[in-house]
Amino acid sequence: MGGAGLAVGFLAGYAAAKLGGRKPRGRLSGSADCVEIYVGNLSYDMTEAHMRKEFERYGAVKSARIISNRFNHKSKGFGFVEMPNREEAEAAIKALHDKDILGRKLRVNEAKNKSRE
Repeated sequence: MGGAGLAVGFLAGYAAAKLGGRKPRGRLSGSADCVEIYVGNLSYDMTEAHMRKEFERYGAVKSARIISNRFNHKSKGFGFVEMPNREEAEAAIKALHDKDILGRKLRVNEAKNKSRE
């Protein structure tokens, strides 16, 4: 009986988290004034530190993350950078779009808010 109760409790907690217990993930998930930037066509050798360094040339970077496969933890070839200042973010987007880094031409633009419903 204890195992069944545990499973029911887990499922109830999981459903509550899925339905409203956490913040929705969106384009401006950090704060209202941060700009989230999509960075695509990344080299599989690119690290988050290297990506952050490229964007820091144009201003402050709040976060830089590369999306990876949850099973083998290898890069999926794209990531996101958050910059708190819109003017600096726009300068970075303009400068880095189509720039060749580690043998790949980056695709850089402001991330679009994608609904998960």
